[in-house]
Amino acid sequence: MYRQKPKAILYALSAAVFYAINVPVSKLLLSGIGPTTMAALLYLGAGLGIGILYLFNHNDRVSSEPLTTKDLPYVIGMIVLDIAAPIFLMLGITYGSSANASLLGNFEIVATTIIALFLFHEAVSRRLWAAIALITLSSVLLSFEGTGSFQFSYGSLFVLAAMICWGFENNCTRNIASKNTYEIVVLKGIFSGSGALLIAWIKGETLPEVQYIVAALMLGFVAYGLSIFLYVRAQHVLGAAKTSAYYAVAPFIGSFLSFVFLREQLSKSYLLALDIMIAGSALVVADTLVRSHAHEHEHTFTHTHDGVTHTHTVTHTHEHDHYLTNDRHGHHHTIEELEHLPGAIHLKH
Repeated sequence: MYRQKPKAILYALSAAVFYAINVPVSKLLLSGIGPTTMAALLYLGAGLGIGILYLFNHNDRVSSEPLTTKDLPYVIGMIVLDIAAPIFLMLGITYGSSANASLLGNFEIVATTIIALFLFHEAVSRRLWAAIALITLSSVLLSFEGTGSFQFSYGSLFVLAAMICWGFENNCTRNIASKNTYEIVVLKGIFSGSGALLIAWIKGETLPEVQYIVAALMLGFVAYGLSIFLYVRAQHVLGAAKTSAYYAVAPFIGSFLSFVFLREQLSKSYLLALDIMIAGSALVVADTLVRSHAHEHEHTFTHTHDGVTHTHTVTHTHEHDHYLTNDRHGHHHTIEELEHLPGAIHLKH
């Protein structure tokens, strides 16, 4: 497992990079595609691309636990929210700065945590509350438009709406996360994309030119499909907490790409919001890493054998992975088997 960690870290960072290109590249494509149609094509690209990969992955089809009818409420919630979220995001990118939109992506952490707290009663540490406060403050600064006025940027408000939708969606998906990942991504892509496409047709958006369609589908496959795929692969080795810590770099990469390729200007309010957002994100990373660590313990076992009392001291390590939980937790122990000597017992659990 230790040897797999460098590759897993690379997977997590690659997932962040793939998702980060979504906002600046979408900004370019929106010149020829309606926002709702764009959202539809992104998810359709993810569903189709991962579906093709699934056809060539026999092992996952056999070994993974499939979705069942009991999962239907969460699947429906996931799909509906995945229809709304990218539409809001594309509207936000259309009416606002893509750099702002990238940075506001971290508000998803806030939304997910608050929803998990009130709906699923998950505990929130003081460090995470501080992070939520900083990220929220940064989001308000990014949403405020101009000095001396009390007007808010509609673009930023649309992005915040998208993050709230994805916050609810994350909490739906967490209840089916143990099921077949390919099935989840394909369902997300095909049904969410089809739903958004229907809304685009009702709105009267026309289909874009073929080159725009192809480009949007490819972007969806990379920025949504491959990003989720690599994220899940990283989770198998690093665990959810550490993977999310590495993935937190995505908004900053997207913001940087916006400046490099779109030549967007740096405002004083943006720089201030960036500093606050970095501080908040650092607290999130610290919270996840502090809550995912290894401890070494000694256990003393006493038993009686042939009328004689024997005492054994065994040293072992275990890993914590209890993000967003309190100090009361469970974990697995791995103990090396003791040498079998006269009067001794085997200890293994």
